[in-house]
Amino acid sequence: MPVHNADIAATFNEIANCLEIRGANPFRIRAYRKASRTVGSFEQEFKQLIEHGTPIPKLPGIGTDLSAKIREIVATGHCELLDSLRREVPPVMTELLAVSGLGPKRVQALYHELGIANLQQLKQAALAKQIRDVSGFGPKTEQRIIDALAAHPDPARRFLRSEARHYAEALTAYLKQEKGIKQLVIAGSYRRLQESIGDIDILVTTAADNRIMERFIEYDEITTVLAHGTTRSSVVLRNGLQIDLRLVKSDSYGSALHYFTGSKAHNIAIRRLARSRGLKVNEYGVFKGAERLGGETEDAIFSTLGLAFIPPELREDRGEIQAAHLGTLPHLIKREDIRGDLHLHTEVSDGKNSIKDMAIAARNLGWEYIAITDHSQHLKVAHGLSPQQLIGQMTDIDQLNRLNKHDPAMAGFTIFKGCEVDILEDGSLDLPDSVLQHLDIVIAAIHSKFDLSSERQTQRILRAMDNPYVNILAHPSSRLIGKRDPIAFDFPAVLNKAKTQKICLELNSQPERLDLNDIDCKMARDAKVMISINTDAHSVFELSFLQYGIDQARRGWLSANEVLNTQSASKLINRLQPRKSHGSNPI
Repeated sequence: MPVHNADIAATFNEIANCLEIRGANPFRIRAYRKASRTVGSFEQEFKQLIEHGTPIPKLPGIGTDLSAKIREIVATGHCELLDSLRREVPPVMTELLAVSGLGPKRVQALYHELGIANLQQLKQAALAKQIRDVSGFGPKTEQRIIDALAAHPDPARRFLRSEARHYAEALTAYLKQEKGIKQLVIAGSYRRLQESIGDIDILVTTAADNRIMERFIEYDEITTVLAHGTTRSSVVLRNGLQIDLRLVKSDSYGSALHYFTGSKAHNIAIRRLARSRGLKVNEYGVFKGAERLGGETEDAIFSTLGLAFIPPELREDRGEIQAAHLGTLPHLIKREDIRGDLHLHTEVSDGKNSIKDMAIAARNLGWEYIAITDHSQHLKVAHGLSPQQLIGQMTDIDQLNRLNKHDPAMAGFTIFKGCEVDILEDGSLDLPDSVLQHLDIVIAAIHSKFDLSSERQTQRILRAMDNPYVNILAHPSSRLIGKRDPIAFDFPAVLNKAKTQKICLELNSQPERLDLNDIDCKMARDAKVMISINTDAHSVFELSFLQYGIDQARRGWLSANEVLNTQSASKLINRLQPRKSHGSNPI
């Protein structure tokens, strides 16, 4: 059975969960969590490396033992350690970790106190008001569990796009080996670059007498065949992801691609527009009465309706049709527009590589600059820096910048001195202004007290944004997709403060964050608040997460001139510095 990096990462993460539920050594637990993150962010498939006899590269946190486990998982499809742990910790218990607010320690308490081992038992206990009596919970926590279960009745139903990508691309590569393939593309929410995916739709056109449907259901990662026909088949992979394959005619390819890309709301609006012009649009083409006007390409669909081509990621019925009619669709940002990354972590706090390593990797991507923004002291779990440690890091960065001037490979590359500073509960910052004033970039972030009321949370953020040294508000909603809901706060008020104070909002590219979401990105754009697309990378491999941020920015209608880090290093620093000295920043 083929094994993807996402499978290995999931195995390591489940091992960490089981170990934590059992109360194992925290260092061992942390090692598996780091390994999960490293494996999940590694672009090359370990399976392919191993099959070609290529040694597993030296990766942060992956030593001899974990390398051996990677080989074991690739070779057998399972891990003996996890099999052993599952005999001690019922696998259904890990379902509880998908509920917002339930960490391994709380899951362990629920299991030992009330015998709760699955979501159904959790819901029954919460409704019976039994959870409040467990040590460490209480009525408010019990109600949050009820609310979380109501909001996400099936937390395992959707997949992060970053996870679905490995499976979808492996399957399409397999299908393309069939002779006679003309066109093959993934449609649906995947093509619209949504942050999470419910299922995968694949469209294909082929030469006559092609056996693409047979090849599809022969794929060795399939556990269930839901339907098998000559023009449509549907299967479920072993990870639970449903995939539909549709065979369409070449002369209907464009109309079918438009239809199955969606969204439903966009398609309804297009059909309504067509009817107003005496036309009909469906998955087979554009028709005027019985006459078929076109359908071979998507361009033909839009042009027949008098519209400019609408990129798939904008097809959500959020004004894109009117903009296409008026010729005012944005020129969406592209990856090559980005000149640097303003939110990176190193081994000094909770990262895995040195400042120099991060700089070299960024330079190899063609970037002009990075900002080193390790955590501040309040975030002890991430080994946050004290004022003295941060001052020492600034000295190290100055030294590296001097050395870079004499290194042909790094000439013209700038490392900015920064810090991701915690916003404390009262809205004050974790470091004094006497330290912040020496930094090039200050990123303010919430990492605690996620459950404050909307009013208190809003005031907390607004007070932090009043600090004249803050340049960027990091991952504003603090959400973790499918794991932690967004904090409650007045986003329009924060937008207004950002505009007044000339502060950028971050679009964090970590696949489990993608924060801001697409709608908030568009709101920021409409409010003329600039966005900074950052990877929040904790290793050189996570710099590749930038593409997920770019995808989200495109869904949010963002152009290059609306993104801070499309600016050159010299323009960037000129825009950042005035706010420190005059309290005003012309970003």
